[in-house]
Amino acid sequence: MSSSIKYITADEAVKIDQELMSDDGAFSLDQLMELAGLACAQTVARTFPAKTHRRVLVIVGPGNQGGDGLVAARHLHMFGYEPTIYQPKPGNKDIYNRLLKQCQNLHIPSLPTAEAFQKHYDSFTDVILDTIFGFSFHPPVRSPFDAVLRTIAAPDKGTKRVPIVSIDIPSGWSVQDGAQKLQDEQGGEVPTFEPEVLLSLTCPKVGVKEFKGRHFLGGRFVPDDMVKKYEMNLPDYPANGDQIVEL
Repeated sequence: MSSSIKYITADEAVKIDQELMSDDGAFSLDQLMELAGLACAQTVARTFPAKTHRRVLVIVGPGNQGGDGLVAARHLHMFGYEPTIYQPKPGNKDIYNRLLKQCQNLHIPSLPTAEAFQKHYDSFTDVILDTIFGFSFHPPVRSPFDAVLRTIAAPDKGTKRVPIVSIDIPSGWSVQDGAQKLQDEQGGEVPTFEPEVLLSLTCPKVGVKEFKGRHFLGGRFVPDDMVKKYEMNLPDYPANGDQIVEL
């Protein structure tokens, strides 16, 4: 297959998700989160093995992106990692609460405060899984997320930046335009970051065309007819059953 994979617009991405969960597509949100979260965990395992990066800090937003992160935390635990969850602002949907309960049933710890997050970042984190913001993010960056981005993008002097794996779009980037200047609600600058690894879901978005790190695709569930309809030109996935392929 040609390597010229399509980069889809924000509008196309929304339409694809809607079609997948329509009566014709027949996928449920639970199914898509499970598939996405498994792909996230496989991407971490491929790029940062547990032997060297066992302690994964999963930063979880309150939306569907955060749901993917909770699924990934569960799978990472099963893969032999030591995931820890930080929810700057917990979600309140039933699906989110059920996914969090599944992690609690595995005794995956959650950090209760911003102070605990900072301490864990400084001393007990080998790699970050960024599942903070998804398609619904629009600047400015509200509290407490501004403090989180400041920590992981530009840690205090003397603290090494922990490598980051982002999902679909690095948190703070525009799905359409990519990296952008960010401000908090008071007009202060909030730094952005380019993660070491990016996992695009379903199909890459135009906002990550200039991404320079290792780039993977997770979407081994998109029906063939939909691939043709949107002219995705997806690469072949490996025959070993992996849910990801490196672009």
